[in-house]
Amino acid sequence: MGLTIGLVGATGAVGAKMLEILEERKLSIDTLRVFASQRSAGKKLEYNNKEIVVELLTEEVMKEKYDYLLFSAGGSVSAKYAEIAAEAGNIVIDNSSYWRMKEGIPLVVPEVNAHILKNYRGIISNPNCSTIQMVMTLAPLHRRYKLKKVVVSTYQAVSGSGHNAIVELENQIKDPNYPNKVYPKKIFGNCIPHIDTFEDNGFTREELKMIYETQKILEDSTIEINATTVRVPVFYGHSESVYLEFEEKVDVNEVRDILSNASGIVVQDNPVNNEYPTPLETANTDETYVGRIRKDLYNDRALSLWIVADNLRKGAATNAIQIMEAMEAMK
Repeated sequence: MGLTIGLVGATGAVGAKMLEILEERKLSIDTLRVFASQRSAGKKLEYNNKEIVVELLTEEVMKEKYDYLLFSAGGSVSAKYAEIAAEAGNIVIDNSSYWRMKEGIPLVVPEVNAHILKNYRGIISNPNCSTIQMVMTLAPLHRRYKLKKVVVSTYQAVSGSGHNAIVELENQIKDPNYPNKVYPKKIFGNCIPHIDTFEDNGFTREELKMIYETQKILEDSTIEINATTVRVPVFYGHSESVYLEFEEKVDVNEVRDILSNASGIVVQDNPVNNEYPTPLETANTDETYVGRIRKDLYNDRALSLWIVADNLRKGAATNAIQIMEAMEAMK
């Protein structure tokens, strides 16, 4: 018997990517239902060369039985409907930020902490896109050297803000005077150190997500993390410059070996030959890419590296589907 899967938020950027990846990964699916708001209900989407009609999201349809429900419709929708679906006995994999830091809700990157899903039913939270790719890299190094401190600066693509942000950048490329509506400043030819809202402590919500989500996933609140998140005029793919301090001395060659052998990571680290990952070259892939690996000049327990991943795939849609695959493998 194949799976019965529901997808909430099917017409958004991440929802569309989930449909694409479900088709690519050749999962055994008997029934796939897609849901959206009144505005999109009735639209027709293509899946496996067939048309699927988008159904209206209601409390009643969430009370029906599914093997898995994938949510990618924003925090307010997840706050209401994910809980209804879970109370009906369904497994919900939610891509919004709403459930991530709730006590008792697993926050999962399958290559890092899939073990916590064993025999679990209910709501599972998909981490923030920038957190996922960083944790993918930190986890195997933390196991070997024990992390003490992380300083990260991100360079995040506009697709992380949705379709309207992509259109805004496209229009500003054509016409530099095209007004900014999605962002507080023009994004074309610019870098904006402002993602999500500012908190009283001077950090943005995006930066705090990276801090607290990383500690939760690695199950270690003693790791000191400082994040600065920046929006850049790139369409797809987030990049991160990361400085790490450990309790033990690090060996750069061993670090390369550890990361090369870690699931889901590709090491591209030969800068003399211009071999290092960039968002343009890694777009539309599911791996996390690491390069520019180098020991700190002053601290033999520290190193710096560069991390790149496709934010719509591994940073969102692919990770959610991998959670589902990991749970199926545990049966």
